Amino acid sequence: MSNDVSVTKDDIPNEPDKDTTLSSILSSPSNDIDDIIEVNFPLIDVVSDNNETAEIYATTQFSLSELSEALQDAVSPQEVSEVIENQQILIYPEKFVTLGYSESDDEVLLIEVASENYARENYSPSFLQTYFGIRLLDSIFGNNWSSNYDRDSRGSTNTTPSRGNTTFRGGGPGSGK
Repeated sequence: MSNDVSVTKDDIPNEPDKDTTLSSILSSPSNDIDDIIEVNFPLIDVVSDNNETAEIYATTQFSLSELSEALQDAVSPQEVSEVIENQQILIYPEKFVTLGYSESDDEVLLIEVASENYARENYSPSFLQTYFGIRLLDSIFGNNWSSNYDRDSRGSTNTTPSRGNTTFRGGGPGSGK
């Protein structure tokens, strides 16, 4: 989730009650998760990078587990992470939805909707590996995404890719022993 967003309860405009929002989510005719989120939650911020965006929405009406369940019931994601450090990621076709509590106010649940390209370019492999296995990520972003990740644009001066703390040898089909 984008670290630059600091949201408190006072920053969120008046929201409809939980039952109204839940009914709207579950009865939506849309199959696009970003449209469902856009209609039901206030937009707090938009983060852009190289013509790709992540939109940040917020709510005080739902807990993380309640909203995650409602979004999954409305549109079934391709993948769902475990809840780790009060964050969860739902992967939809071409969209990553990250749910997590605001660091400024634990009553505020942030909802980040990022394009697949935004996630590919801005989420580090180590961040996503916390939630998903590397083979799944390579299948979503393309073969060897984790080893081709552009570390130079993230402030690293080391040009040699790091394997991190893993015993996974990688390589894929045809590159074995």
